[in-house]
Amino acid sequence: MKLETFFEKFDQFAEVPNAVVKMRELVLGLAVCGKLVKQNPNDEPASELLKQIYAAKSDRRFCGEPGEDPTASSDSYPFAIPNSWQWVGATTPAKIISDTGKKIQTKDVLHEGTYPVVDQGKVFIRGYYDDPEKVIKVTEPIVLFGDHTRETKLIDFDFVVGADGVKLLQPLCIDPFYYFLALRWLPLDSRGYGRHFKLLRASMIPLPPLDEQKRIVAKVDELMALCDRLETQQQERDTRHAALARASLARFVDAPTPANLDFLFHNSSTIAPADLRKTILTLAVQGKLVPQDPNDEPAGKLIELIEKHRAKLFGSDSLRRTKPCRQFSADEAPHAIPDAWVWTMLGEITDIGTGSTPSRTEASFWTGGSIPWITSGSTSSSPITEGDEFVTAEAVKAHRLRVYPPGTLLVALYGQGKTRGQVAVLEIAATINQACAAVCALKDIAPMQDYLKLLLEKQYDEMRSLAAGGAQPNLNVQKIKEVFVPLPPLAEQRRIVAKVDQLMALVDQLEMQLTAARAIATNLMKAVVAELTVQE
Repeated sequence: MKLETFFEKFDQFAEVPNAVVKMRELVLGLAVCGKLVKQNPNDEPASELLKQIYAAKSDRRFCGEPGEDPTASSDSYPFAIPNSWQWVGATTPAKIISDTGKKIQTKDVLHEGTYPVVDQGKVFIRGYYDDPEKVIKVTEPIVLFGDHTRETKLIDFDFVVGADGVKLLQPLCIDPFYYFLALRWLPLDSRGYGRHFKLLRASMIPLPPLDEQKRIVAKVDELMALCDRLETQQQERDTRHAALARASLARFVDAPTPANLDFLFHNSSTIAPADLRKTILTLAVQGKLVPQDPNDEPAGKLIELIEKHRAKLFGSDSLRRTKPCRQFSADEAPHAIPDAWVWTMLGEITDIGTGSTPSRTEASFWTGGSIPWITSGSTSSSPITEGDEFVTAEAVKAHRLRVYPPGTLLVALYGQGKTRGQVAVLEIAATINQACAAVCALKDIAPMQDYLKLLLEKQYDEMRSLAAGGAQPNLNVQKIKEVFVPLPPLAEQRRIVAKVDQLMALVDQLEMQLTAARAIATNLMKAVVAELTVQE
């Protein structure tokens, strides 16, 4: 297969994550392997060019920092290259410019000015500077290499250097654009801050004849321009696709009927599964997912029943007396709800507590323990069917730990990454550490755990935003207790949960289909890339 044919078949690979990025990488890889353009036997071989480079580097006009010139036997080169090419040290065909006297400090960078400042940032240009004494004049393009970021940029304008980590490489006797491409392609492992330039000087790049370098650069420019067009087309397609998906989503939100449900799963407007799940949960807790039944006992009656039971249970082993939830007004309600629903707070309709970590220095608290002990990390999977560790009855007594029953909802109060705010169902009797809040149904009250779980899943982002603290923000039990709950009648809760389960199953199927389609496209792309990279 020809490379042009590969580009023509882009639609088959469009669903591959970062498809255009991979195409650009392919172009660079073929360019430095000698497989992008044909070799011309009349070209002067790179061995002669290398002699010119060494002669130029011995000239006092080009003296600078000495470049590394790694040597290796032919059988240890990364891959085979055409006979007219040479493997050379990555900094061999360049003068390393090190004029530290012209570098400026961060405080001196201007928002506007005459000369751009190149720096260690991702694109290496971050401001301006006006003093001509600090300017590096560019007569031929210079390759800028970021020692801390291993980013490269081709500089063809006068500039000022604004960071010690910037390395400037003046190409000698070779095409500067090819040199730039070779350094962009070079795979350098990341081994810590400030190590990239040492790795660069110890690396090797393929050096083609000078005339072939120019042909390679021209071909790369042509194909990169094609990549740009494909990327623009893909962005336009994605924009249209997103607009259609939003319209379909809005239509269902405005009228969540079975007929409009088809719009969510239509092939022409596939909505991201994550957005679908959020929408389903949002509609569920707004009373828009299932119809209301006037025969349902209103949620106000359920609240009255809960309040009577709480009054009986307070202070007993079944319900410890804790700080009450704050009072709130109707104006604070996050959104409108059906007439039969009631706004309340999570702590007013459930029993919420936490746990602790028994002393690690007391062996009797852990050795031979049989009571599951759960940490916030376990909330990443639901249901929770086993303990992270096990504690003894002595630890439970000494630390007044509660052993929560199956069906309890656990909310992560803090943790790394996505942990904070996660909710999971406890499927075993277990105690917990201080990084979890346990949400339990009240004794003798019909459990509402299934509905409350989907509410807390919907509230994930909102709960995370309530966290306070520095480097690792935390939630606390009181904030969980004061989560607003739009409470439906019990019968409607069951209908909502059943409908959510049904729709989430459809979303799961959609996600599997999308994953399978991407996998097929990815495997096809890999096969084509393999065919292109091994062709002679």
